[in-house]
Amino acid sequence: MDGTDDGGTAGTVVAVLTYRRAGHLPALLRELVGQAATVTPRAQVLVVDNDPAGSAADVVLGWADRGVRYVHEPRPGISAARNRALAEARGAAVLVFIDDDELPCPGWLERLVGAWRSWGCAAVAGPVSSQLLVPASAWVAGTGVFDRRRATTGSLVGGAGAGNLLLDVRRVRDLGLAFDERLGLTGGEDTLFTHQLVHRGGELRWCDEAEAVESVPAERVTRSWVVRRCFRSAGSWSRAEVSLAAGPGGRLRTRAGILARAAVRLSLALLALAAASVRRDARAQGAAVGTLASYSGLVVGALGFVPHEYGRPPAPSSEPVGGDARVGGH
Repeated sequence: MDGTDDGGTAGTVVAVLTYRRAGHLPALLRELVGQAATVTPRAQVLVVDNDPAGSAADVVLGWADRGVRYVHEPRPGISAARNRALAEARGAAVLVFIDDDELPCPGWLERLVGAWRSWGCAAVAGPVSSQLLVPASAWVAGTGVFDRRRATTGSLVGGAGAGNLLLDVRRVRDLGLAFDERLGLTGGEDTLFTHQLVHRGGELRWCDEAEAVESVPAERVTRSWVVRRCFRSAGSWSRAEVSLAAGPGGRLRTRAGILARAAVRLSLALLALAAASVRRDARAQGAAVGTLASYSGLVVGALGFVPHEYGRPPAPSSEPVGGDARVGGH
């Protein structure tokens, strides 16, 4: 079930990917519709529903008269949804991704598009800060998972997530880029995509003023979740680095360098964990375990193993709209 308008008619397309999280959409769509008029020509808002049941259709189609398009992409996985967004934006100048559990700050879209116009680069990434819906324990905070990276505006970066990302559609097409659908249920498809973009000669620049805010529910403010996130994020980075190295020799050298660095850091983290345990310093314990998980993930990713973090169990047909399952992560 698709919207009635043809895709690719706007200079800017803002894409929201969603999977059984329709309850998040009204607040986000309200913000996006408001910001769509801040760029010229007016941006088009596109929602790609990755639920085979099309559970977001009723909510999104209620926004059709305010310029929001709905498309249904039933193929499972965030990569399929991202590639559908690319296809729908084929006639646009830029495609902007924002996650369905985020809200853009005032001026977000205008700043992203303005930065792209000023710099003429292939992509612009912005920060995603975390708004925790419950307080984090000292241990969880110590892992640093919710301390998102920042960079100087205009600086070149080697990769980024797609939770707050602008792509020059023509440059993406010229570089022959698409999201790897083998990673659709593992995550890390955005890390690989942006690394490929840079590897093939595209410029990815940072706009620190174009901020989005992610709502973090209670089930993610736990030790088990942050450890899994440390492990998976690091594994996505090392997998991308190895896969993009030149030839078998280059991949071997990259893999060896990652493994050597991981061996040193894992040893130091074990010592730090022991010391923190003696001191009963929960924050330092979390930091040490986060480092252990991250460098373990680097090793696993460098060796080509991928955890299926976003595997989908079959859902009953009566599952309510707005459940907790995700398409993917950043």
